[in-house]
Amino acid sequence: MTDLQLSLIGAGGVFIVGVFSYNKWQEYKAKKSVERAFASDHDDVLMRAGDGPVARHEPSFSLDGAAPGVAGGEATAAAAALGAVAAAIHHGDGQPPGTGAVAPAADGAASLAEQATNLVDPLIDCLLPLALEGPVRGDKILPVLQTLRLVGNKPVHFIGLAVSGEWEPIVHGGVYTKLQGGVQLASRTTALNELEYSELVMRLRAMADEIGAEPEIPDMIEVMAEARNLHRFVAGHDAQLGVNLQSNGAPWAIATLLGALEKKGFDVRPDGRYVMPDGEGGYLFSLSTNVTLAEETTSRLTLLLDVPCVAPARDGFGAMVACAKSLVARLDATIVDDYNTPLSDAALEEIKGQVQDFYAEMEASDIPAGSSRALRLFS
Repeated sequence: MTDLQLSLIGAGGVFIVGVFSYNKWQEYKAKKSVERAFASDHDDVLMRAGDGPVARHEPSFSLDGAAPGVAGGEATAAAAALGAVAAAIHHGDGQPPGTGAVAPAADGAASLAEQATNLVDPLIDCLLPLALEGPVRGDKILPVLQTLRLVGNKPVHFIGLAVSGEWEPIVHGGVYTKLQGGVQLASRTTALNELEYSELVMRLRAMADEIGAEPEIPDMIEVMAEARNLHRFVAGHDAQLGVNLQSNGAPWAIATLLGALEKKGFDVRPDGRYVMPDGEGGYLFSLSTNVTLAEETTSRLTLLLDVPCVAPARDGFGAMVACAKSLVARLDATIVDDYNTPLSDAALEEIKGQVQDFYAEMEASDIPAGSSRALRLFS
């Protein structure tokens, strides 16, 4: 045979294999579709009340307006629903107008709705609606959803519309008629970028196919614009405020110093940082000895307040200054700035006023310092 004949035979063989593979793939997809349609999971007793199916009480969504990072349609509707939940929680107890005292069950529903809004927040997340073929159990979809938890360093979360008509975190035992995903648009370090978004879309489609859902993918250009805008806000409000204690005499012995700090209420974190607890699992400010673990002495301590991560009501700056003054008396030190200039009480009061202005600006942007939004963005 000539080279031309061999080439034609080879090309024909590749074409036949390709057609065969394509037909097999179509058969597989059709088989999976039929299996989902007739799966016994759709006739679960958890999805029935009495002899009939549970009625689906879904919110009436408006399709007008736009949600951050979302291109209208079902995504906008879901954003409106989440916004309404957040507004109800912010302005009251989540009851419809005119209702009486909240029963314990209503309190629980409001708590779940608040958790859902914290997980998938239309202000800081790109919303990813997923339409389901029918009600699904949390037990069935949770293992699949947990395979998509991060894209780059941006967390991905999912919530579900329960058969009760409330959005809530997806849990074992729950039954859901719709799903809503959300990927955080920005972090302290970077904005969601095109490469991360492309990876997200690819993984989301594969995951949705596995659970029998149809995702609605927002426009990349719009999402990237939202991500950059949010990251500009984060970068402009990434404020860490420190005051230093400088020894007036000999350096302090580290071993003796750390014992004294523990008596003052500081906790040692696993990463070696000393922090002042806030009483609720978080901390108000941290402390650094400014030396490596190999050093035996230090002549300088730094107290550091992560301003956007501490709520104004906790007065993190006031607590930090009070701690510094207490240590001054015990350690024979002077409170100084980063250039070793002593900080007077008047200077500290001026800084306190600037901190209050900073808090007011964050509040006006609907990302209050110390809120779940702020903690997610500045973590």
